[in-house]
Amino acid sequence: MKEKKIDAAEVWKELDAMAPRLGLSVIDRAVYLHLLRLTHVEGKRRLRFSILGIAPHLGLSGGPVREAVRRLMDKGALRLIERSNIGHLVEVRLPGEVRAPRGSRTGTGGRDKLRRDVNLDEVDFLRTPALRRAIHAREGGVCFYCLRRTPSRAHCLDHVVPLVEGGSNSYRNLVSCCMDCNSDKRGHAAADFLRRLFREGRLSAKDLTARLLAVQAVAAGKLRPQVLSEKKDAGIFVGAKVGGGSVSG
Repeated sequence: MKEKKIDAAEVWKELDAMAPRLGLSVIDRAVYLHLLRLTHVEGKRRLRFSILGIAPHLGLSGGPVREAVRRLMDKGALRLIERSNIGHLVEVRLPGEVRAPRGSRTGTGGRDKLRRDVNLDEVDFLRTPALRRAIHAREGGVCFYCLRRTPSRAHCLDHVVPLVEGGSNSYRNLVSCCMDCNSDKRGHAAADFLRRLFREGRLSAKDLTARLLAVQAVAAGKLRPQVLSEKKDAGIFVGAKVGGGSVSG
């Protein structure tokens, strides 16, 4: 059954109000409008798509589109129904259906906090914005792969071992990187990608050695990110010890 035809003018007004309320970036808005066109304009609410499938239509690489989709899910503009190696099945909500986000924008709302006794190895670090920020903070604003300093608006999260090859959303498999490395690495093994950066002159021999050790350290759980405490008087980072020290450059 097709959805009722939308009032384009009304939807646009609601979008103009929703975008600043949710803090949507230009890329977030472009991705949302594209998905809105493929659903509600076509008389449906749900859509199955792949990141690399829609990115060319927006003139973007996969990295920023992937981050935008995650943010839109976090903010309630998209509802994830199913995620698999063939793409995402989502429900695209109209701007008027998206509720205002709860809690502050600082990431200290209750849903973003973890208790001290939580087993970090069982945490999905893509689940909330605060958990994703913890991975970015662990790398200190530097791309894990090429060591280039990356502004917060342009960094991505990368699976060291891709999901399709059995990787997970654990802190042992997620690193913060720049958009270029996120796009170029794709499904390549991290060690192979680092050696490619070395051959291209983007890493020195010393850097390559350090990066290969860093990949091992991440997998071994030696680079533990800091997470938020549940303590009411906290709203602060409670750090687990970082075994072996930081090797993120």
